[in-house]
Amino acid sequence: MLIASLLLLGIAALIHVYIFVLESVRWTAPSTRRTFGTTAETAEITRGLAFNQGFYNLFLAIILAIGIGFLAAGSLEIGAALAFASAGSMVAAALVLILSDHTKGRAAAVQATAPLIGLILLLVAVLV
Repeated sequence: MLIASLLLLGIAALIHVYIFVLESVRWTAPSTRRTFGTTAETAEITRGLAFNQGFYNLFLAIILAIGIGFLAAGSLEIGAALAFASAGSMVAAALVLILSDHTKGRAAAVQATAPLIGLILLLVAVLV
């Protein structure tokens, strides 16, 4: 269970690094604008907000990666605390996204699925 959890949590971290790249590096690129459904004008106006939001995603990914490292090294308590805090925040952010805009269900699912399943498997691994 622990290995499956670590793999899914690793995928979650990578997804959030990708989101960071989209929001903080490529926000005004045409492909990114298509992904987020924004116009060139809107992307330019919201560039600073997206830049900041992208770094939140990067920080969550970094904290999760550190947690995965601790878990892989056998430090269950520290690793689980970091994983639950960061991946739990990823899931919570996805809930906020879907509750604030029902048209963003696909994006919320992409953002939440790997961390949610990873945390469930981690919980089973820790309790067994």
